[in-house]
Amino acid sequence: MDRVKEDDILGRNIYTSDGNILLRSGIKLSRVYIEKLKEIGILYIYLEDSRLEDVEEEDKQLLELKNLTMKNMSKIIKNICRNNRRESKDSLKIAEDLINYIIEIGDVNKFLYNIHTYDNYTYGHCIDTGIMATFLGESMNLNKNELKELGIGAILHDIGKTKISNSIINKNGSLTEEEYAEIKKHPIYGKEILEKEFQISDNSIKVVTQHHERVDGKGYPYGLKGNEISKFGKIICVCDVYDSVMSDRCYRERFTPNDAYELILAGSGTLFDDKIVESFKNTFSVYPLGSCVRLSNGVEGYVIKQNSGFPDKPTIRVLYDTDTKKPIQFYEIDLVKSLNLVIKNVV
Repeated sequence: MDRVKEDDILGRNIYTSDGNILLRSGIKLSRVYIEKLKEIGILYIYLEDSRLEDVEEEDKQLLELKNLTMKNMSKIIKNICRNNRRESKDSLKIAEDLINYIIEIGDVNKFLYNIHTYDNYTYGHCIDTGIMATFLGESMNLNKNELKELGIGAILHDIGKTKISNSIINKNGSLTEEEYAEIKKHPIYGKEILEKEFQISDNSIKVVTQHHERVDGKGYPYGLKGNEISKFGKIICVCDVYDSVMSDRCYRERFTPNDAYELILAGSGTLFDDKIVESFKNTFSVYPLGSCVRLSNGVEGYVIKQNSGFPDKPTIRVLYDTDTKKPIQFYEIDLVKSLNLVIKNVV
């Protein structure tokens, strides 16, 4: 955001935490808009640039379905917790439409890092985790029914937190032993809530119950290890951790994309199933198309192409002089071929 200037043109919509449009793409950014975006915690935005017109646009249908699900999350959770079967079935249909779209046509490269506000962490986290889990399950060749069960379970994975006091959930600072013990019960609370719903499958419930289990047996609530954890549980725990650390929390700042990615790779075989991590590596790209990154040599450029099998080594297009920041005749750097260069951070 520090690089944004007055009269720059917004390249993609910015959304509120409940899925409504805060600012539309195409709007000319005033000083007031820029300061307000900084004030509410927006770190990055997309700007229009004719030299990046060939970069693929975001998946507008996926984004629309995601935001519709966001708007209805409160209703979905409330109906399920109150065991309103007809209403919960109708409201869950909205989430199912999102999962179905991903299964049929969704493009994973157009999903990650949509710009939004962060005052509703829980719902946004649940939906993004559900989307990630569905994409990951698809790359692992789960069948359509399994993908639906996985996706719905992932969207509902934190529903058990509705039984925990907000004073614990939103506490600034460290939890006491008693508070942490209560937090660790939320997968069990989620299981108890969902078992009352006839349309929630056993596999979806496993997602909710096992999303904090770890393959080395050091997770919770049951301390399951290895193959005691279902494939659904193994998938969700990777996606849950990745999306969690990519968001600011009251007790820590968000991880950089590369640090979050390295955290998942470092947990392979201990925290996470190694086969799931390998699929994760081959499914998701660390830096989204259109994002501006700084390389280890100080050069800044924009991600224009992902390289299959190298999620942290995309192709970069350089548009500005490193020192003066003035426009230049652009050129491209393929980080797979430029072995001496790495991405240091997103700018």
